[in-house]
Amino acid sequence: YLGENVAGSGVELSLHVQRGAGAYICGEETGLLDSLEGKRGNPRLKPPFPANAGLFQGPTLINNVETLATLPHIVALGAESYAAIGVANSSGTKLVSVSGNVQRPGNYEIELGMSSRDIIYGLAGGPPDGRSVKFWFPGGSSSPVLTGDDLDLAYDFDTLAKAGSMLGSGAIIVVDDTQSVVDVCLKLAQFYAHESCGKCTPCREGTSWTVNMLGRVKDGTATPMDLDIMASVQQRIIGNCLCVLGDAMAMPVGSMIAKFRGEFEAHIEAVRAAADRAVVGALS
Repeated sequence: YLGENVAGSGVELSLHVQRGAGAYICGEETGLLDSLEGKRGNPRLKPPFPANAGLFQGPTLINNVETLATLPHIVALGAESYAAIGVANSSGTKLVSVSGNVQRPGNYEIELGMSSRDIIYGLAGGPPDGRSVKFWFPGGSSSPVLTGDDLDLAYDFDTLAKAGSMLGSGAIIVVDDTQSVVDVCLKLAQFYAHESCGKCTPCREGTSWTVNMLGRVKDGTATPMDLDIMASVQQRIIGNCLCVLGDAMAMPVGSMIAKFRGEFEAHIEAVRAAADRAVVGALS
């Protein structure tokens, strides 16, 4: 099905695999186009959309390989057959990548609508013995976190959206109760600050500022008001950039502050108390 005159149809179809250089921003479709053209991967202003002016300004269709992989089933057996798999508004199967604090990390193909608990515990084995799920990212590191109380949610687009998160890329990241939400939040913000292309001010400044503020939380110099300000800034980043990289940091960071506010405050107080004891010990 590749080459000239495919199956006597007169159609030519060639396949070229281009290896990426690893920049996260090139996951954004127009950043990917710039990268393929040999440029620095930066999101483009839309419109024009790639379907009108894409690769080298030609009409371009951009899809994930997973999307294209569903076409043979639909073409061979019909749309109704495909729609019969999964649940309403979330048809078919989904490749999920389960990582983090689980005993059997890996890639699994699931029917949409499957229980999230069955994915994390049934397929991936759940956290090591004696530990429990503290929180989890249902759709990659850019998705708002859900807690261990949300494990019985159906894993489909509508259900996760109603729960305040999203299915996203299908990359489930599990964090167990031995981990610090402050550490996870800081590491995540550092990643997005590093990967920001710097084109949009809310993302460029917002990600680096958030890293600095979380650093203050980490070393115990932040205040409860700082947490309020940080949560407010995340809301001002969302929707104000050319692409969603800024949102990708702001949504999970905002959700972690909202759902684990007490742990953030307790961490600040614990670090301060330890520092005070060290000073008293030195003076005595």
